[in-house]
Amino acid sequence: MLRPQLNDALKAAMLGKDARTVSTVRLILAALKDRDIAARPKGVADGVSDDEIRQMLQSMIKQRRESIAMYEQGNRPELAKQEADEITVIERFLPRQMDEAETAAAVKAAIAATGAGGIKDMGKVMAALKGSHAGTMDFAKAGAVVKKELGG
Repeated sequence: MLRPQLNDALKAAMLGKDARTVSTVRLILAALKDRDIAARPKGVADGVSDDEIRQMLQSMIKQRRESIAMYEQGNRPELAKQEADEITVIERFLPRQMDEAETAAAVKAAIAATGAGGIKDMGKVMAALKGSHAGTMDFAKAGAVVKKELGG
C-alpha cells in the first residue's frame, strides 16, 4: 500500500519540480530498497511489510529530529530547516500520530493487558505497544510514559 504511494509522490514531485520532496522520497525509497535486500535471506521475497516501512519512516524522523538539535547547537539554522522540511515530507506517509493523552491511555491498556507489575516488565509492555500501535506512536515518548507508570 505504501510503496505505490511513495512512487506516486516521487512522480508528482518530479513533475511539480519540488526538489525537497524529490530528494526526500528518493532517500525513503533507497532506505526501503536496503531493507528489502536485507530481508531476502529471511525468505521475504516480496519486500518488507507496510508496518516495517512505517517503523523505518519513524526512525528516519527520529534521526532528523536529532540532527535538528545538533544543527541548532552548531548555529546552522539553514541545515536545521532542511531537516525539518524532510520531516514534513516523511510525515505525509504516516498515519496521524497519537497525542500525549492517547499515548498514556494506550500505555495503561498495554500494562493491564500484559499484567506488568514493575520496571522489569517494561520490555513486555513496549513489545505489546509496538505490536498494536506501529506507525502511530512515538515510542521514545511512550517509553518514558511506560517507565513512569511502572515506577521506574
